[in-house]
Amino acid sequence: MGDSEKTKNEALQIIGQHRDLPRLVVFDLDYTLWPFYCEFGDEEEEPYLYGEALGVLHGLKEKGIDVAVASRTPTPEIATAFLHKLGIHSMFVAQEIYPSWTHKTEHFQKIHRKTGIPFTSMLFFDDEDRNIQAVSKMGVTSILVENGVNLGALRQGLAEFSQKSAH
Repeated sequence: MGDSEKTKNEALQIIGQHRDLPRLVVFDLDYTLWPFYCEFGDEEEEPYLYGEALGVLHGLKEKGIDVAVASRTPTPEIATAFLHKLGIHSMFVAQEIYPSWTHKTEHFQKIHRKTGIPFTSMLFFDDEDRNIQAVSKMGVTSILVENGVNLGALRQGLAEFSQKSAH
């Protein structure tokens, strides 16, 4: 069993411990799903994800939880090319990838319009505190990641989401 499969099984166990689950989990890209800024790369490069990110994505999908992307990048074409190269492009129900000065609130408005999912039913992972603060004010459970999305971040995110849902 590969690392991704092992991580997916651990993610499924973590998800299984929670009754109240988000309907949508939204991920930033740079320093959240992958450990670099895509604008410093080019479309010819071979991108890679943080070690546990793919397993977390597959675990969420297997449990029927939708995933989306919200990325403020000056090079959306490179970000999209990287998602295709990684073979994960089709996993996401919404991809809001464009330059913006709105701390991702615009991204979330568009994701909400596309999916119909309320902000309070979303969980968000990002590496920038200003995005976490702005999106939290919309009612989205938002988790700051320091070393990318991993099982620890998933555990924290689902615990905080469950806690908010219980109130």
